[in-house]
Amino acid sequence: MKRIDFESLILFEDDDYIVVNKPPLISSLDDRNDPINLLSLARDYAENAQVCHRLDKETSGAIAIAKNPEAYRALSIQFENRLVSKTYHAVVDGIHDFKEKEIDVPILVLGNGSVTININRGKESNTFVNTLQVYKAHTLLSCHPITGRMHQIRIHLSHIGTPIIGDTKYGGKPFFLSSIKRKYNLKRYTEEQPLIKRTALHSFGLRFEKRDGAEVSVEAPYPKDFNVLLKQLEKNV
Repeated sequence: MKRIDFESLILFEDDDYIVVNKPPLISSLDDRNDPINLLSLARDYAENAQVCHRLDKETSGAIAIAKNPEAYRALSIQFENRLVSKTYHAVVDGIHDFKEKEIDVPILVLGNGSVTININRGKESNTFVNTLQVYKAHTLLSCHPITGRMHQIRIHLSHIGTPIIGDTKYGGKPFFLSSIKRKYNLKRYTEEQPLIKRTALHSFGLRFEKRDGAEVSVEAPYPKDFNVLLKQLEKNV
């Protein structure tokens, strides 16, 4: 993997915080399988950097980093008290018209790096979902998680029958251009690759308070693969 220019990822910065637009397929924290991760990049830029919350490795978008222990503690308290507003965009299979649809089912973390819905043993989990755009056979959703459980949006969307494109762990299917493009020609002796090679989930918006009480509100532009997916869906409505 080529070296990532951390400064080019920055969406907001002050003396306490950096908000960056995390590229897809990079871990938020230390990863034994990959020397490049967001935390190490951040510490090369600011020695005491601490990632304040996690995004899945495949998920792109806005993520907050504290530059000192006091700032980290202050934002951790906001996360704990559910005062941080997070907005995710996801592309899912099927046509859906959601208006402030609430998904309120408990999530249980399993020992194999995945989660499941479990009414008796799961932890309280709450997500609100709105439709942003409908395509021929897919929908772009805006998801607002109130709690911050592992894989929350992924399992919640799967639970209501709208798995995210590419999220094979929770019932999503790979997206192939041939599925929507008429007269799609594949070169001989080649196998078609998915248009997006990850779960189509992006952390679009993040809002929290600085230590002086001022509000930070950031939106993260889509990365290239997410943009390409949406443009193809728009073309083939």
